[in-house]
Amino acid sequence: MKRYIGLFLLALSFTACDDGDITLQSFDFEAQNIQNCTTNELLFKIKGSELLLVTLPNSATTNEVTPEDQPREIPVNTTNQVLYRKYSGNLTNATICSAIPPSSPSVSKEWLATGGTIEVITSERRNANDELIGYTHNIRFVNINFSSSNDSFSFVSYIFGNYQTNL
Repeated sequence: MKRYIGLFLLALSFTACDDGDITLQSFDFEAQNIQNCTTNELLFKIKGSELLLVTLPNSATTNEVTPEDQPREIPVNTTNQVLYRKYSGNLTNATICSAIPPSSPSVSKEWLATGGTIEVITSERRNANDELIGYTHNIRFVNINFSSSNDSFSFVSYIFGNYQTNL
């Protein structure tokens, strides 16, 4: 009897209701390095046809060590933006940093951060002789929400990565 009930439950699970085509949005840029545009305050990561872009004020990556457990906190707003895009083809630095955006690849989907905080922790970088050579800025998103025209997703904490500046 237990076998029949087990088979019935197994068969029932294969014929369960449709989930309504729920699509869980997310991204993973962990293996990509942070890049920057020399002409503006854009920091970004590229992974094939995906882009994660952050606009920060210069004060966010000041070459000054942050006190322990006191990161610089930058609110996500219209000035300090975080943007995730999917494109129709692969991207390059030139595509992102060009003054006149190229017509290809085109944006196929875009999610803009609508709330949250960008935290920056700055530490010194030293060479083998213990000479100060620059700074590492660890950037993390906290309670960040992304929205597009028809869906949204959130992260409680997302590590954008380490951005290095030289003296």
